[in-house]
This record gives sequence, C-alpha cells and structure tokens, in this order.
Amino acid sequence: MPIKWRLAVLMADREMDYKALGKAAKLHPNTISKLKNNIPERLEMTTLIKLCKALECQPGELLQYIPGPEDFEEDEDETNEVTT
Repeated sequence: MPIKWRLAVLMADREMDYKALGKAAKLHPNTISKLKNNIPERLEMTTLIKLCKALECQPGELLQYIPGPEDFEEDEDETNEVTT
C-alpha cells in the first residue's frame, strides 16, 4: 500500500499509549486502538482535528506516501494513451 499510517509512530515518539491519547483527544480508547493498528478507510474531520491537537502535529505527519512499482505502472498507462 502506498500510504503508511503513522499514528503508532507519533504515539511512540510522544510516549503515549492508547489510553493517554484517548484521554487527551477525548476519544474512546477502543477507537484509538483501532486507529493505531489500521489505516482508516475514512476519517472524520473532527477525529483528525482531535488527534492533531492531542499529538501536537499536522495532519500530514500522520500519513506518509511510499511510492511503489504499481504507481509507476499507472503513470505509464496514462502517458502512453493515444488520442485521435
């Protein structure tokens, strides 16, 4: 997957466990646990704001783009299209 979810990394950097982050972000610890272990398919803006505020970070710090071979294949398909 070309997008890496970095919540666990930020939590470790700030020495916060899911209970501490849940309390700081005013989110249920189970929600933090789920978010920590899996990249969310959809993230509510309010949740993102709460995480950024509690972790004192920017939204971009929670995500990292890692290019892979599949990214280049898509780019080649787009540039090799023939128009008439």
